[in-house]
Amino acid sequence: MSTEILGILLVFVITIILAIPLGKYIAKVFSGERTITDFMKPFERFIFKLSGINPDREMNWKQHMVALLTINMVWFIYAFVMFLIQGSLFLNPDGNPSMTPDLAFNTAISFLVNCNLQDYSGETGVTYFTQLFVITFLMFVSAATGIAAMAVILRAMKEKVTDKLGNFFNYFLLSCTRILLPLSLITALLLAFNGTPSSYAAKASIKDFHGNNITVSRGPAAGMIAIKHIGTNGGGWFGANSAHPLENPNYFTNMLELVAQFIIPAALIFALGFYLKKKKLAYVIFGIMTLGFLLLVLPTIYYELKGSPTIEKLGIAQTTGAMEGKEVRFGPANSGYWSILTTVISTGSVNSMHDSSMPVSGAMQMLAMMTNAFYGGCGAGFLNYYIFILIAVFISGLMVGRTPELLGRKVEAKEIKIAAIIALLHPFIILAGTALSTYILIHNPNANWAVKPSTWLNNPGFHGFSEMLYQYTSCAANNGSGFEGLADNNIWWNISTGFVLILGRYIPIIGPIAIAGILAQKKYIPEAGGTLRTDTITFGLVTFGVITIIAALAFFPALVLGPLAEYFSIY
Repeated sequence: MSTEILGILLVFVITIILAIPLGKYIAKVFSGERTITDFMKPFERFIFKLSGINPDREMNWKQHMVALLTINMVWFIYAFVMFLIQGSLFLNPDGNPSMTPDLAFNTAISFLVNCNLQDYSGETGVTYFTQLFVITFLMFVSAATGIAAMAVILRAMKEKVTDKLGNFFNYFLLSCTRILLPLSLITALLLAFNGTPSSYAAKASIKDFHGNNITVSRGPAAGMIAIKHIGTNGGGWFGANSAHPLENPNYFTNMLELVAQFIIPAALIFALGFYLKKKKLAYVIFGIMTLGFLLLVLPTIYYELKGSPTIEKLGIAQTTGAMEGKEVRFGPANSGYWSILTTVISTGSVNSMHDSSMPVSGAMQMLAMMTNAFYGGCGAGFLNYYIFILIAVFISGLMVGRTPELLGRKVEAKEIKIAAIIALLHPFIILAGTALSTYILIHNPNANWAVKPSTWLNNPGFHGFSEMLYQYTSCAANNGSGFEGLADNNIWWNISTGFVLILGRYIPIIGPIAIAGILAQKKYIPEAGGTLRTDTITFGLVTFGVITIIAALAFFPALVLGPLAEYFSIY
């Protein structure tokens, strides 16, 4: 077995070993039990006193949603304005300009919704001020929003009959102070000690090996890069993201960043088991998610190690695999593993260029975001899986002739209608956006916009279609990675993807919380001999089947037109 494969296995095992105790700790945090971070209580009380919020006031699901959407709107306005005026603010030693309104709109929404799609380059598109006080700030609060939303659902699943589901602001602040901040601090220190910049100095001028003067961007990057992975955000301080030698200096930091982006999504699944006292349910959910992950990552690693048949036809041996767009430091297998982990989890960070991936690898990356249910982002990942659990419960109930039940509550028409809308919304916004962009490109290639549609794509044919499909898929899944052959910093892509970002983030949060709140108010039915158990491998496989069928029916035709057609064209 190669050292590359051993490195991948080691990273995965380390993550799981760390995730289980972290999950137990998170369950204690949201249960109000004593933890090692209780020293933060005075600071938390000060924040609540300063803001005038009573953290002990119980909210129903509607009040949770009002609180979540209101505070998110405030953050959006703040970020949008800051991006518009960043060029005239302080902490801008490189003199970077302000953003155009359409780019500011897209960037503010992107970081607000935990997507971190970047239609700009980090070194030149933002300033130190907006990197720290807008982007890094949004990385914390967007991740905490997702974790708080999951905490609301867990509370609804735990109580027998209630409309009191805790306090959103309390869940939110605990997510920041007890989970995100400590983990980010540890990660940032490790990155800084391994060479990631953490100063406020401007670009450095150095001589390369040929004696040429070149400039190297730097700045207080370590802290931002830490939360970008811990919070499953993904936006890079540098344009090349984690393929940049200062953002990801060596193999240790590569392993660190892989663990960092996976640990909270994994830990939250185990936290569910500890919080609900249903460990078997958590293990089943984690097992099904891992099965989906493996079915995506194994073909990717295989084809990246195999290399390109086009090069083979030229008689050139590919002993190192497909290395276009890869860092020699990491290799094709590790890059392939990262590409699936980052798309399954919705981090969106990259240590290689996805646009250069083999066609099957590109298909797997898109399918990871299209299913959008295996691990997922901080908190929001489980919300997507929760929808598929409800659909699986409904189908299973019909098969055995019983009223569908989930954890002692009857699942009826209202809940299933909401779940169906959410399940269908995801493919609709992806496919509709791609279809509309394709239509404009074909029928109006020289439209008199700021940027002509004919200049959108650097790659024609099947791969060009894949670039557009990937962009909307990434936005709908709150991922942020991209096939960067697409010229996306223009009015059409900034505005259209901005609306996809909004729909892809908030509807899948509102729907599950609404369903959980409605179910929590229903009469509790104790388990009996005929109760459908959701903590069995059989039910887990039914859920996996539902996810697979919905994804296959919705996305297979689009994948055939893009990456699969490209695969057959080169093989």
